[in-house]
Amino acid sequence: MRLPETRDLFERKLQFPVTRERVVDRVGERQLEAPNGSDTTVGSVLNRCTEGEFESADALYDSLVMHVEDGFVGRKNYDDRGGQRRADEDELSF
Repeated sequence: MRLPETRDLFERKLQFPVTRERVVDRVGERQLEAPNGSDTTVGSVLNRCTEGEFESADALYDSLVMHVEDGFVGRKNYDDRGGQRRADEDELSF
């Protein structure tokens, strides 16, 4: 499943507040498709998370997004206004 689809999954399958252990037990085996890297599971991502409880599907989704690997993120250092920037380039202000 794609990462944006997980929020709806959380709404359907979980009751909030919910513990991280309960999330892993209920939906931890669901595969997440990485657009630019290796696929992983919801449980693998949440095992890197320090939160023990989530108050809502939004809070759980936000935590999941914060802990996914680089393969789930678009091109690094991409700026749609000027192409790709190198990390050592200074920013310009207009």
